Amino acid sequence: MAEISRQEKTKYRLADSMKECMKTEPVEKITVKQIVEGCGVTRQTFYRNFLDKYDLINWYFDKLVLQSFEQIGMGHTVGESLAQKFEFLVNEKVFFTGAFRCDAQNSLKEHDFELILQFYTDLIARKTSQPLSSEIRFLLEMYCQGSVYMTVKWVLGGMRDSPSAMSAKLVEAMPPKLAEVFEGLRLL
Repeated sequence: MAEISRQEKTKYRLADSMKECMKTEPVEKITVKQIVEGCGVTRQTFYRNFLDKYDLINWYFDKLVLQSFEQIGMGHTVGESLAQKFEFLVNEKVFFTGAFRCDAQNSLKEHDFELILQFYTDLIARKTSQPLSSEIRFLLEMYCQGSVYMTVKWVLGGMRDSPSAMSAKLVEAMPPKLAEVFEGLRLL
């Protein structure tokens, strides 16, 4: 495993400070000043690494979730990768509950949708060596939007279903024509 750079360590320190702040405050009320004071760095250091607190949240989400999704098509199925994503969310429950509760413009909900839509689009295009048809693109957008909505509902509802049960529900909910594409590519 590659060694973490100094800049990466700083980003993780800022994320840890953000997590601490989220234990007592909603995301909307947390200030950059609180975040930097919590980890002993300057505002300039914060802004060298992130645009704003939402950019920090999205970066941390990417660090956790992309690890699981990068395994799809390389021995892991969509269901296995979703279960791993949900495990990450459970392990960081306070952080992600606060992050998904926020509806700001640069929110995690929107970021999650864009991230998974782009990931699945690129994966299908790479495996088929052609761009998505408009029908599959539509189904994929609808599926990703619904997946994010149900993920947020699960997180904010206290994560009652296990990560594997939640993953199974999302795989089961995939539109049949989209599931056909994923099955044909051995991704389900």
